[in-house]
Amino acid sequence: MVFSSIVFLLYFLPIFLFIYYLADQKYKNIIILIFSIFFYSWGAPKFIFVILFTTLLDFYLVRFMWQTEDQNKRRWMLALSVSVNLGLLFYFKYSNFFIENVNSILTLFGARNVYWTKIILPIGISFYTFETITYVVDVYRKIHKPLDKFWDYQLYIILFPKLIAGPIIRYHELADQISDRSQFDNVDNRLRGFYRFCIGLAKKVLIANQMGIVADEIFGIEKYQDLGSLTAWVGILAYTFQIYFDFSGYSDMAIGIARMIGFRFPENFDNPYTSQSITEFWRRWHITLGRWMRNYLYIPLGGNKVDSQMRIYFNLWIVFLASGLWHGASWSFIFWGAYHGAFLIMERVFLNKFYLKIGGIASMIVCFFIVVIGWVFFRVEHFGDAVIYLKQMFAFQHNDSFHITSEFLFYFIIAIFFAFFVKFPKGNFIHEHFYFKDYSNKKHIYTSLASLLLLVLCIASISTLGFNPFIYFRF
Repeated sequence: MVFSSIVFLLYFLPIFLFIYYLADQKYKNIIILIFSIFFYSWGAPKFIFVILFTTLLDFYLVRFMWQTEDQNKRRWMLALSVSVNLGLLFYFKYSNFFIENVNSILTLFGARNVYWTKIILPIGISFYTFETITYVVDVYRKIHKPLDKFWDYQLYIILFPKLIAGPIIRYHELADQISDRSQFDNVDNRLRGFYRFCIGLAKKVLIANQMGIVADEIFGIEKYQDLGSLTAWVGILAYTFQIYFDFSGYSDMAIGIARMIGFRFPENFDNPYTSQSITEFWRRWHITLGRWMRNYLYIPLGGNKVDSQMRIYFNLWIVFLASGLWHGASWSFIFWGAYHGAFLIMERVFLNKFYLKIGGIASMIVCFFIVVIGWVFFRVEHFGDAVIYLKQMFAFQHNDSFHITSEFLFYFIIAIFFAFFVKFPKGNFIHEHFYFKDYSNKKHIYTSLASLLLLVLCIASISTLGFNPFIYFRF
C-alpha cells in the first residue's frame, strides 16, 4: 500500500484518523501500531514477521546493554545487534547480486555455476534497518536511554508514515515523541499536516506520474543504440523530475501524516536542484540519509579529524560508495555513488574555485547537469546499458521517432517551475510562509480550500490515469 493509492486515500487514512482522534490518549500508540502492522502486511504479509522478530531481539539486547556497566559486554551487544540487522539487509538485498557476480566469474573460467533461489526484497528494508541501527548506537553512545516498553520500540520502527521510504529518523529525534506528543497534537498542526500531505500528493500524482509515463516509455526501448539524442535527453530529464517529485512528494506526505497525529519528522528535501555544488546538493537531497551516513559511518571512519587530506577524501568516497550500494544491488548504483563521491572530492580540491569564478547561476546549471548525468546510472539497471544511453545523449543523432506531446510539454514546464520555484521572485517567500511560518485563520481558510482542490484533482488523476508507480519502493 502506498500513500498515493485509492485504498490508502479513501479507506485506510480516513478510518485511521477517525479512530485515532476519537481514542483516549492511552490507546493512541496502540492504534498507530495496529494500523502500522496492517499497512506493512498489506504489501508484504510474510516479511512482517521478520520485522517483529528482529525488533524483539534488538529490544532486549539494547536493554541489557544499557543496564550493564561492563564496557566489553556493551561492545559485544552493540556488535551483535548491528551484525544481525546488517546481516538481514545483506541477505535479502545483496545475496542475488553477490551470487550473480560469482557465477559470472565462474563462467569466465568455465566452472559450474552456483545454484541459488532468487530472494524477494522486503519492502522498505533499507529504511527500517538503518533506524534499528540508530537505536542501538544512540543508546550505546548514551545519547538517549532505551524505550521502556517493547511495543513502544516496535512503534518507533514500524510507524507507518515513515516505514516504506523514510525520512530516516534517528532514535533520539523521535524517542520522546513516542511517550508524549501533547505539545504538537493540536488543531493547527493537524491542519498544517493535511496541507503538507496534499502538497506531497500533488507532487507525486500531478507531476511525478506525468514525468514517469514518458521516462518509462523511453527507457523501456529495447535497444538504446536506436535512441536519437533528443529522445535520450527527454527521457533522462523526465526521470530527473520524476524521481525528485516522487520522493520529495512522498516525504511531504509522510511528514504531513506524522504532523496530523502529533509527530514532528525532520525535513528530507530542500530544493536540491537549486544547489550550486554537489556538496550543497547532498545537503539538500535525501537529507536524513546524508545525516545518517555522516553520524554513523563518516564520523566513525574518522571524518575530518584524520591525519591527512587524502584520508578525508578516502572517507568521503567510502561513504558515497556505501550510499550507492544502499540504494540498490547493482554496479550501476555503485558507480553512481562513486561518481558523486568523486565530485565531492574534486570540489574540495579545485572545483569550488571554479564555481566562484563562474557565479551562482552558472554553478547551479553545471551542478544540475552533473546530477542529470548521474541519474542515467541510477535509472538504467545494467552498467553497460547506462554507458550506451549516455553515448546516445551526446551522439547528436537526429533519428528521433519520439514525439513530444503538448501535454508532456505542459507538465514538463510545471516541473521545471516548481523544481526551481525558490529562485523565482517571491518564490522563496511563498515557500517559507507555506512550510514554516505561523498560520492566521484567514490563511488556514485559503490553504484548506486549495488543499482540498489538490486532493480532488489527485484522486481524479489516480482513478483515470492508471499509472501510479513509486520509485523508492525497491529500496
